[in-house]
Amino acid sequence: MADKNESGATVSEPETDSGAAGTNGVAAAHEDAGENGQVVTETDGEQAAREEVEADADGSIGSEAGGSAAVLEETTEQAEDDKDKSSDAYHAKVTAKAGTVGGLISGLIKELRPKQWVKNVLVLAAPFTAGALWDPTILADAALAFVVFSMAASGIYFINDAIDVESDRQHPTKRNRPIAAGLIPLPIAYLVCGLLLGGSLVISGVVSMGLLTVMAVYIGVQLGYCFGLKHQPVIDLCIVASGFLLRAVAGGAAAGLVITQWFYLVVAFGSLFMVAGKRYAEVKLAAETGAKIRKSLKAYSPSYLRFVWAISAAITIMNYCLWAYDIRAIEQSRWGIISIIPMVIAILRYAVDVDKGVAGEPEEVALKDKVLLVLGACLAGCLFLAYYL
Repeated sequence: MADKNESGATVSEPETDSGAAGTNGVAAAHEDAGENGQVVTETDGEQAAREEVEADADGSIGSEAGGSAAVLEETTEQAEDDKDKSSDAYHAKVTAKAGTVGGLISGLIKELRPKQWVKNVLVLAAPFTAGALWDPTILADAALAFVVFSMAASGIYFINDAIDVESDRQHPTKRNRPIAAGLIPLPIAYLVCGLLLGGSLVISGVVSMGLLTVMAVYIGVQLGYCFGLKHQPVIDLCIVASGFLLRAVAGGAAAGLVITQWFYLVVAFGSLFMVAGKRYAEVKLAAETGAKIRKSLKAYSPSYLRFVWAISAAITIMNYCLWAYDIRAIEQSRWGIISIIPMVIAILRYAVDVDKGVAGEPEEVALKDKVLLVLGACLAGCLFLAYYL
């Protein structure tokens, strides 16, 4: 904040009234600025909320970063309009490609949402914790599980956006999604969806019946979510969390590995913890910006979601600790016990983002937080030493 100028310098009286008025006006303005002037900037929460609203057009929350200001004011305003995904200028730029081959291709690639495939790395969790990650056959089965989950997830994105096309067109940012913006015609969207979902089931059946069963359950649950269950409070939380659990189970099912009860419990409640945090961020964002939210989110209060992610975190930590002691007994290694330290710190660190209301897509939060990445590496390192040395 600027300090008031108190130098006491004497200014000679101007000859004209207009000059006096102008000088006094400037002096008064300068004094007011000295006493009350301050630069108004966005708080961290406001900036995060704005970024989340902009990124919502891509089907994720908190995935875009702001750009730098231009030198000229008009250029700056134009640049902001082009980057603001809720602006008419940005929407016009997107829809200008509708009906063209280039627009269709870019729309298909965007609708696949390849950035979301990073969460499918969870298929390696079961082979890793089984100490079988270096087995070429098991690794190949896990890789195929990654492929079929990526296909199925992308197919669900297509059908979900096709069903919601009319409501998305009324939303300030979701109207820029490829189907809502007209880049992908509805018949093509349904065709691609059928090919992706059908292809994932065929490949799963070739790999193993266990993987086929997991994929069938995943697709059935996700279709139910798209056709109405997403509007049911609590049910929507469980369905989204089940997606993470089924990914983690798929790697083991593909290779025919035996999965312990501790693995199921840690992954299940860890997933619920992340999903509740994501919903908390959405509810808080809606309260701060006035953005429209779907029916199920209106049923949640911030205090209820805090309750859900708090107990989920507690259960996750408890079950992981029991699992770590089980690892020590089976593998005869202390590294399982040591892994509790980075595990607990990582959950507490993630809870900081949840409490701020900026915990969007879990993979986005994890990739942006360098401390979380380091903690994750330490956790993986401890488990590697416990299972492979």
